[in-house]
Amino acid sequence: MAVTKKPAREKIVDAASRLFYGEGIRAVSVDAIAAKAGVTKNTLYYHFKSKDDLVAEYLASRDQPNLKLYEKWFGSAAGSAADKTEAIFLHVAQSARHPKWKGCGFLRTAGELANLPGHPAMKIGADHKKRFESWLAGQFADVDISHPEGLARQVVLLMDGAFSTMLVHRDPAYAEEAGRAAKALVTAKLMEQGQQSTD
Repeated sequence: MAVTKKPAREKIVDAASRLFYGEGIRAVSVDAIAAKAGVTKNTLYYHFKSKDDLVAEYLASRDQPNLKLYEKWFGSAAGSAADKTEAIFLHVAQSARHPKWKGCGFLRTAGELANLPGHPAMKIGADHKKRFESWLAGQFADVDISHPEGLARQVVLLMDGAFSTMLVHRDPAYAEEAGRAAKALVTAKLMEQGQQSTD
């Protein structure tokens, strides 16, 4: 069976993704990425004008896979919207127990580039977080929760707080606790909705 060779651009993005996620943006040089990808520096610069462009591509390549994972975890969980919301946190906690887990790549990148608000990666990260929030609001709207956007924002705050706290303490139990808090918030909204419909 013939082995299909990856295009150079794909190899570069794969190498950059592994290095940036594993070691951080500032710690990784263009030379290191080219070496890991098995390409020359000239080839890397043929596909990407700068390291900044590569950082942006790294985050862009994580956007849809991450969102699809959240959708899968939510969709495959049994129970109410509250149970499904908690399931996302429980899966994050499970992922965080893997030795190669380094936290949320979007938040870590934003932390490293905090003094560069105009960096293209900052916009990609912000757009990703907003897409997750909007998707979550849509799930809440589907079960007739009032003010779904506000509830989604509260859950996102719990999620990003869990990501940040786990980086500090290296303890996935924080994601599990945040999941219980998220479940309580959504449950309260569902109960409120139920009371309104019987009034």
